[in-house]
Amino acid sequence: QVQLVESGGGLVQPGGSLRLSCAASGFTLDYYAIGWFRQAPGKEREGVLCISSSDSSTYYADSVKGRFTISRDNAKNTVYLQMSSLKPEDTAVYYCAASRGCYSNYKPYDYWGQGTQVTVSS
Repeated sequence: QVQLVESGGGLVQPGGSLRLSCAASGFTLDYYAIGWFRQAPGKEREGVLCISSSDSSTYYADSVKGRFTISRDNAKNTVYLQMSSLKPEDTAVYYCAASRGCYSNYKPYDYWGQGTQVTVSS
């Protein structure tokens, strides 16, 4: 069964950090690009970052440049989203998704996780 599972979300104060994990099962991440998306209440799903199968990173949200990074550990079949200097406007449900390439739009992605809530608040 193909599955992506996000973890690591939670409540954090402004300026804090979180690391989200996206663990795959039922398939090998090595040959897939993994994108992170987020969706805040009342807003459309937004592309944040993507890492290609060759470890090239692409930022889709200018607001996270310099604060978020993406990495992958193929041995663990897991991709990470390291978030630092978090702001209240980063509050959203964060999703990871797998595709054959990196795309800013969510539609080409084949597999999705269930999402993990990130809340930035004092």
